[in-house]
Amino acid sequence: MTAALVAGLVAGYGIAVPVGAVATYLVSLTARTSLRTGVCAALGVALADGLYALIATVGGSAVAALLRPILTPLRLASALVLLVLAARGAVAAVRQYRAHRLSTRSVPTPPSPGRAFLLLFGITLLNPTTVIYFAALVLGSDTTRSVRPLEQGVFVLAAFLASASWQVLVAGGGALLGRALTGHRGRLVTALVSSAVMTAPAVRMAA
Repeated sequence: MTAALVAGLVAGYGIAVPVGAVATYLVSLTARTSLRTGVCAALGVALADGLYALIATVGGSAVAALLRPILTPLRLASALVLLVLAARGAVAAVRQYRAHRLSTRSVPTPPSPGRAFLLLFGITLLNPTTVIYFAALVLGSDTTRSVRPLEQGVFVLAAFLASASWQVLVAGGGALLGRALTGHRGRLVTALVSSAVMTAPAVRMAA
């Protein structure tokens, strides 16, 4: 149970910490509207992360028996995927920091709390990195033992709570936190932290 909780928290923070276009929009949206709107939008992001965690967990358990003959190469491949994601995020952040480029775009009239929730939920669902990340975590875990539904639930809930806590923190900081996290140095630091979080389970899988 504890292992599932820790794994879920690590997975949730690993996918939530990078500050990209979604987080930038979340911060600016909160600054322009209200904390209520920002929190609703943050929960939309977290719900999408939790949904992908659920899909990856259930799918990983369902196909575990079929994957046992190729378990070792699959685990190594999953570790490689995580390492590539981590490296790509870190390299992209360093390049962006050196080039001093920030993603800026005109923003339409701020949506209501309900629309903000649906908007950020939909945008996050369209991010393929999220489902690849969770699938690699689950398929690269120990599939030789059966995972109880309760453990699956704990993993998914922990991933959701981790993502929600970070997204709400970003939204709650408003304009002040936005200047710190969406600036050149803030993007670099958060991307490197996320890459380190992704690398930890990858190393454990390959060991």
